[in-house]
Amino acid sequence: MSTDDIEGSYDPEAVESKWRGHWVDDGTYEYDESNTDPNTAYSIDTPPPTVSGSLHMGHLYSHIAQDFAARYHRMADGDAFFPFGYDDNGIASERLTERELDIRHQNYERREFQELCREVCQEYEASFTEEIQELGISIDWSNTYKTIEPRVQRLSQLSFLDLYEQGREYKQRGPAIWCPDCETAISQVETEDAERDAHFNDITFEIVDGPRDEVTIATTRPELIPACVAMFVHPDDERTDDLPGSTARVPLFGHEVQILEDERVDMEKGTGVVMCCTFGDQNDIEWYQAHDLDLRVAIDESGTMTEEAGDYAGMSTHEAREAIVEDLDAAGHLVSREGIVHDVQVHERCETDIEYRVTDQWYIELLDKTDEYLEAGREMDWYPEKMFTRYKHWVEGLEWDWCISRQRDSGIPIPVWYCDACDETVFPEKADLPVDPLSDDPPVAECPACGHDSFEPEEDVFDTWATSSLTPLINAGWDWSEEEGFAFENPELYQFDLRPQGHDIISFWLFHTVVKCYEHTGEVPFDSVLINGHVLDRDRRKMSKSKGNGIDPREVMDEYPIDAIRYWAASTSVGEDFPFNENSMRQGEKLLQKLWNASKLVDSLADTDPAEPDEFTAMDEWLLASLDDVTETVTAYFEAHEYAKARDELRAFFWHTFCDDYLEIAKQSDADSTPYTLRVAHRRFLKLFAPFVPHVTEEIHTTLYGDDSVHTLAWPESEGYESNRAAGETALEVISALRGYKTDNGLALNATLDDVAVYGDIEGFENAISGVMHVESLERLDEAPALSTEISGIDLDYSKVGPEFGSKVGDIDSAIEAGEYAISNDQLHVADEVLDSELFEVEEERTFAGEGEFIETENAVVIIR
Repeated sequence: MSTDDIEGSYDPEAVESKWRGHWVDDGTYEYDESNTDPNTAYSIDTPPPTVSGSLHMGHLYSHIAQDFAARYHRMADGDAFFPFGYDDNGIASERLTERELDIRHQNYERREFQELCREVCQEYEASFTEEIQELGISIDWSNTYKTIEPRVQRLSQLSFLDLYEQGREYKQRGPAIWCPDCETAISQVETEDAERDAHFNDITFEIVDGPRDEVTIATTRPELIPACVAMFVHPDDERTDDLPGSTARVPLFGHEVQILEDERVDMEKGTGVVMCCTFGDQNDIEWYQAHDLDLRVAIDESGTMTEEAGDYAGMSTHEAREAIVEDLDAAGHLVSREGIVHDVQVHERCETDIEYRVTDQWYIELLDKTDEYLEAGREMDWYPEKMFTRYKHWVEGLEWDWCISRQRDSGIPIPVWYCDACDETVFPEKADLPVDPLSDDPPVAECPACGHDSFEPEEDVFDTWATSSLTPLINAGWDWSEEEGFAFENPELYQFDLRPQGHDIISFWLFHTVVKCYEHTGEVPFDSVLINGHVLDRDRRKMSKSKGNGIDPREVMDEYPIDAIRYWAASTSVGEDFPFNENSMRQGEKLLQKLWNASKLVDSLADTDPAEPDEFTAMDEWLLASLDDVTETVTAYFEAHEYAKARDELRAFFWHTFCDDYLEIAKQSDADSTPYTLRVAHRRFLKLFAPFVPHVTEEIHTTLYGDDSVHTLAWPESEGYESNRAAGETALEVISALRGYKTDNGLALNATLDDVAVYGDIEGFENAISGVMHVESLERLDEAPALSTEISGIDLDYSKVGPEFGSKVGDIDSAIEAGEYAISNDQLHVADEVLDSELFEVEEERTFAGEGEFIETENAVVIIR
């Protein structure tokens, strides 16, 4: 690209399309693989979006926020590793495929359904990639990955084997959190609370052997009655101290259960008697394990009642709930029924009420190391710092180890075989990974424990988070070899400098990544964590398809320049949820045009590469010194990820100080230092604005200054210019005031002003003021002019005065207009009435008793004679 002039109006559509393609084709943002210095390689562990649908406003915001960090550090540190990945294995991808093709995975062979998932995901990934590129995100597209690709499958299975060898994994048959809709176990982190309409049902149980005829329990889930295996009371509850050791008969189903004591019974709820079913909640599980109770499975993997439910077998849990209540009522066991709204736990993917089922699952042990994982979180810098609290609360609230096995079709296979005879677990060699036990032969011909030669393959796959939690290791090239053991291909990348992500997945992605990387490397994976908030609708509600309050990103991208959308993305503090606001995008559009027009003016006033002068005018040196200050401030904001502050500081100085004030001065300056100052400042502005508005800055820079991309240049630093900052700012105030005076009085800007006096610090800038504003005689005053403040009027709050004074309001108005009033002790005395301060405001004006007109600015008084 050759140096040229910039002409006409800015055309964002043409410019953005041109540079979007050029950056990708040219590999502008590709990481230098020969770099081995961690100090010059800023590594970002970017979140691989789940392939579950199309781009939404949250994607726009979060990816742009990440890009601010990438673009700044690429310029400041020398290089940036900014990869991209897709999380395309697991439940989300299966759900997308089923929805897209209107199918159910149960109707297909496993491999056939996996192929369908791959095809659907590829289509969505291609579309998503195009949209991310359209946003001008400076991704290194040569470093992309998918969590289902063979390389990642190998790393995921390596992780599994390493953790098992460390004793951090185990397989257990026991109660697990279960989603009946997805028909798979899920982990604690995949559950969330949801409101449901329900009923409190008071139900009587007959006492078969005991001091009473019956007891009453309260339950919201009568469909669990066939799974009742015991009843519990608190040992300190006087209401029930006669019941322990008794036997109760379960209504409708007839089997008998013991009444036992346990301190976990909540004496504040109901009658003090609770039934224990296998399983309704966490308490049921704890009682089952602590008291070695029987197992009665009344609900199957699809949420359907089993044969254990007798006449209700084959019904859904909701159907059985209503049918059982009707029959309890008919049999005289239903004492009362009260409608309520309460929170239940649901699967966050499909919002289906979870169940607890006894199944065989693989787990990563967590509960024994929560203190270590909490300390690991403290080792990272959090932006904003308050987000660490969410991490802390999650770790402290853990109740389960991490269930990593899933009963699904699409996912990374768990690399295990089991001996048919003794159930011995057989693992593959690390060198042979990845493997699929369903299609690959076991690594041994006979069982090492018993010598049997037949094996059952593991059918389960990994939870998707078990793999996406490895992204720092994936991106740094973690692998195993016979010669080196576990090592990194790019060790300079690890620990990663930054993990950017949303606050909603701190417990999902961030915590699990800390666990995995800490166990594999002994280190936390990140130096710092950048947490972004959510984009809300105009009423500050979270955008949701079900609420119908979402905004289509495509419509926004079609209406506004991408750089304007990026300007909007820098309008809030990181970590904060904020409402979608088109006004910020309109401001962004105006900034783009302002940059363009200012660049044209600079180009007309100064040669491309003027020589540095021997001396600077006071105003030129002041501009460069002030720009040094702004550079340092903006840099500090970028380092702290305070992008909104960086944007606003930069825009204010560029728009008001440089464009509105300095360029007007430069137009009329014939000093040798002005062209140099213009070009230095202009180049600096392009670099400082580059992370925010990359397309327009690239277009201007390459057009005026040559082939080098502005985004690969070094970040600007202070050049050490010295100036009286305060005097320069005051001088600009004076110039602005005189410009306004001429405009208000119909004078041309080059009209001569005979005599101007200034009170304020303008030392060294007298000539600048006189030259720019064509002042014949400029006097600096040592003492402040005699200004006074006079009351010019009284403004009444009629919404309060009217109701209080009624017909007297007219007299009050007349007296104020005639000046017949007094103010004493913040009260208005008028028309024989006294008005308190909240009923009026005093209007004041400044006056000057001397010769000429005066203008008062923040730091000066200007007298025009």
